[in-house]
This record gives sequence, C-alpha cells and structure tokens, in this order.
Amino acid sequence: MEKLLHYAWKHRLYPLASLTTTDGRTVEVIDVGIYNRTHAGPDFFNAKVKVNGMEWVGNVEMHIKASDWYRHRHDSDKAYDNVILHVVCLDDMEVMTSSGRIPAQMVLDIPDYLKADYDHLLHTDKYPPCYERIPQLPPIKTHSWISALQIERLEQKTEAIMQRLELNARSWEKTYFQTLARNFGFGINGEAFETWASLVDLTKAGHHRNELFQLEAMFIGQAGLLDRVEDRYAKEYAYLKHKFGLQEMDASLWRYLRTRPQNFPHVRLMQLAKMFHEQRTGLSRLLDCEDVKAVGKLLGMKGAKLSLVVINTVIPILFAYGRTKSKENLCDRSFCFLEEIDAEDNNIVRMWRECGLEVKTAGDSQALIQLKKEYCDKKECLRCRFGFEYLSLRKNGALG
Repeated sequence: MEKLLHYAWKHRLYPLASLTTTDGRTVEVIDVGIYNRTHAGPDFFNAKVKVNGMEWVGNVEMHIKASDWYRHRHDSDKAYDNVILHVVCLDDMEVMTSSGRIPAQMVLDIPDYLKADYDHLLHTDKYPPCYERIPQLPPIKTHSWISALQIERLEQKTEAIMQRLELNARSWEKTYFQTLARNFGFGINGEAFETWASLVDLTKAGHHRNELFQLEAMFIGQAGLLDRVEDRYAKEYAYLKHKFGLQEMDASLWRYLRTRPQNFPHVRLMQLAKMFHEQRTGLSRLLDCEDVKAVGKLLGMKGAKLSLVVINTVIPILFAYGRTKSKENLCDRSFCFLEEIDAEDNNIVRMWRECGLEVKTAGDSQALIQLKKEYCDKKECLRCRFGFEYLSLRKNGALG
C-alpha cells in the first residue's frame, strides 16, 4: 500500500483542494519532488510545498502509519533531517527528526477507486490484468511505451554483454564469440554453451583454423561430449589437450532431453567449428554487415534460426559495441535490424495480440517480452505506462 501512496503523490491522484496538516495548516503542493527509487533516504527529494502560505523546499517522506517513522528509525537518521512534509495514511502520532525538529505532517487519503483498481491489477486471474482497458489507450501512448521498452530491453542485454566483456579483459572478439555461442543453445543449453565458450582460447583454436577436423575435436572435447561422436575425435583431442593444456567442462551441464536431433549440443558445436574454420565468427566481419540479409549470408542461416541469432546476439553486440566506441551508426543499425525482422511468434506475443495490440516487427515483440517479464510478472504495474493509464482513466473521466 505504501507503493500506492507514493504513486498517488507522484501523479497527484488525490483531491487537490483542502489539503491540510494534522494541526490544521493549509498545504499547497507546488512540486512533488524527484522520486527516490533506492531504499536509502526520503521518498521524494527537492519537493516544494507551501504550508500556511510559507514556501518550503526539501524532502518528503511517506508511511502508512505515522509511527512507522520510528519503526524505521528515521528519528536517529540525519538523512531525514531535511524532511519538510511527512505524508501518512494514518496519523497515530507526532514525529521528530534527529535534530529535534517536528516536520509538518499530513494525512493523504488514497481514493477508493484507485485502491480498487490497483487491487484488481494485483489479484485478477486474467492475464494481463489491464487487458480490458488496453484497447482504449491512444495509439500515440502505446507506441511511445513500446519504443521505450525496446530501448530498455536492449540496454538490459547490453549490460549482460558489458559484464561478459569485463570478464574477458575487454576482448570484444572473445565476448562476441561467447554471446554467439550462448545463443546456439536456444535457451535450454544457453548457459552450457557460454560456459564452454569461456574455456575456448581463440588464439589456440586459431592455430588449427585450417583443419576443420581438429577444430571439431577441440570444440567437442572441451565440451566433454566425446562420447557422442566417433572414436577418432577422442584420439585427436588427446593430442590437442596435451599440446595446449586444454580443460573440459562438466558434461552434466548439457541438456539433451526434449531437444531435437539437429539441435543436439555436439551437432551445434560442429556447426560452430565450421563457422570458425571459415572465418565467419569474427566481430569485424559482423560489423561490415549492413542489413539482416548480409548477416544471414555471413552466418549461413536463414528463417527463424537467423531471426533468433540476430535478435539475441547480433543486435545487442552492435548496440553495445557502438555505444562503447561512440559509433552511433552501429546503434542505429541495431534498431533498423529490429524493424527488418518479423515479430516473434510465442505465447507472450500472442497474449498481447489478443489484448488488441498490433505486433508487426521484432522490435514490437521484444518490447512486449520486456513488458511481460519486467513489469507484469513482477507486478510492477505502478511503473508501467499501461498501468498508469489504467489507474488514470477513471480520474480523467474516461470511465464511470
């Protein structure tokens, strides 16, 4: 409920007239302040309010009960000495800062419609809970939120790549190879492929780039999957292991159950070996691809498999590399690629289509996957623009 109190304050979803402190002084909210998303310090910074006509600039703290001030030990925390207004749902006591000052305190009644609508969002069985009102949203607001979610998802993937880059001593070649390998796992073996790729020394593998059989033996041997291929690979791997001091990963990490034969890990590893052999796994060659068709030709893929690799590997790498190297053309290209590819066809996309949303491109589907995973699943309706519109419709008179 405290989150809803923050939300009502931030978006002024409360009666604006006749606001008073608990001791009867008038309150005028000029600026609600900057919402503090961290867990440290007051809830809103740099707010501006008038109390009995006198203007105050400072922080605002909020609680369900006024006594929560003491339960959270704000009375001994100097970070709360600049609180100019304590907003509560229940006034059960007066509070004091560590400096001995008594801040103005005000009861803010959350409107019943807002409580009811928020409760509906949290507890309805229908998914997503805002489905009834999505068709009522103006297209410009829908498109704006979809665009923001696209960027948010791409930035999230970029963060994962940057973490990988740091672990690889900022080697972009190694980072790209790991990211590409991870997506050869198609989800179920993604972690295993990334673990395997972290063991592969590209320089050592490069010494045998011209010999496909030796590359296959090295890749499959380090994956711990020699029992899945012909005996001749084991003999070759023994030689390479002794030569380079190679180590194998834990083979139990691989998953074969519910995996189609063409996607078996050892089969995919042989495909990667062939790509490496043909010098098609290098970052420089990827950066030369100006459209999805060129990427498909480079990687030797087409159809759904190409789309998945472009969405989950190529686009995030282009965006991360472009941002790091200040190459805006690569960042722009990543968004162009998203628009070139048709929307993914999965349960999440079908769910949003049933709600009345138009989903045409991979950019749309990626945005809606982000929406489902980071907002709907986590019940973060108060941070979602669809949630905001849902909770604002009745206030704005769109609903009875």
